[in-house]
Amino acid sequence: MNKKVVVGMSGGVDSSVVAYLLKDQGYDVYGVFMQNWDPAINGDLADPYVDSEICQAQIDYQDAKSVAKKIGIPIEKVDFISEYWDQVFLYFLEEYKKGRTPNPDILCNKYIKFKSFIDYATEKYNPDYIAMGHYAQVQHNPVRLIKGKDSNKDQTYFLEQLSHEQLAKTLFPIGHLNKSEVRKIAQDNGLITANKKDSTGICFIGERNFTNFLTSYIPTETGEIVDIRSKVKLGEHTGLMFYTIGQRKGLKIGGHNQFPNVKWYVCGKEINTNTLYVASSLEPEYLLSDYAIIENINWIGAQLDIKTVKFRYRANEVKVKTYKWLDANTLEIYYDNFEAVTPGQAAVFYNDDICLGGGDIDKVYYQNEQRQV
Repeated sequence: MNKKVVVGMSGGVDSSVVAYLLKDQGYDVYGVFMQNWDPAINGDLADPYVDSEICQAQIDYQDAKSVAKKIGIPIEKVDFISEYWDQVFLYFLEEYKKGRTPNPDILCNKYIKFKSFIDYATEKYNPDYIAMGHYAQVQHNPVRLIKGKDSNKDQTYFLEQLSHEQLAKTLFPIGHLNKSEVRKIAQDNGLITANKKDSTGICFIGERNFTNFLTSYIPTETGEIVDIRSKVKLGEHTGLMFYTIGQRKGLKIGGHNQFPNVKWYVCGKEINTNTLYVASSLEPEYLLSDYAIIENINWIGAQLDIKTVKFRYRANEVKVKTYKWLDANTLEIYYDNFEAVTPGQAAVFYNDDICLGGGDIDKVYYQNEQRQV
């Protein structure tokens, strides 16, 4: 009897090729298309992208159905809208209210793609595995999360909160391939998604006018933009939630009479006073840190040591000098000077190609002085 696999199909090329490869390898394959956001239900109707997003969701489902028909597998659409709202989106909003910039893709993977989806698939299909189109690899004995072959597409950063139990039931069939190889497989086998553009934007919500989108859920409050060194007011911001540490564009404070030729970057936020702090581009030290406190750690690395840490998805890994556990869920980690390590974002740990897990950046320090949030 063939092993049974339930594939999360998004209507994109990656999950299409996953379903094709598993079917070709002799698995008994079932497709499930997840709908996790509905503008009419989630109060998103004022956004100018909504009509196109509704159409795009319909297009994605039709593409997924076309691929399923082509390769000869059944497919259904399943609604996880309430789960996404309760477990991902509300946290996303609360973090933004605190002036932080969270990554909802990590929570989406933890609670929706690898929790709600697995629970549903287990109850209905009782599969041997579920499969996703992530660029990552998994080893099952012992359980290891390993970087995808395509270093430009590796998605282990977004999978750092997965448990041993979740990974033990998961296959990543394209993790050993480059993106170009995935598209060629789709083209060679006549899959309609072969040349489809990759999805972007917030996980399951898609591209938005981000300012308009957030203000439909969180009231904005203007406040002062202040030079962190001189404490001189340089202008006003439109709401702390719209700015990230290290941001250089969109500040609209150039040409101040005291600093006529200075270029600025965001270096901190003070929630209590609603103040956005900036520093001169000639003073990059305000972006630096050399150690951080990481909390809410999910550890999947067994007895392996941390060699490097990644603080942002597109950032280079940073060599870890030393680290110590403060308790079972909190880590203090030291590294050479690195820019824009930001509270609220994820820190993900590696031992060569093995992802050991990760957690939330809580506090950041430079030469023993805590940085502004």
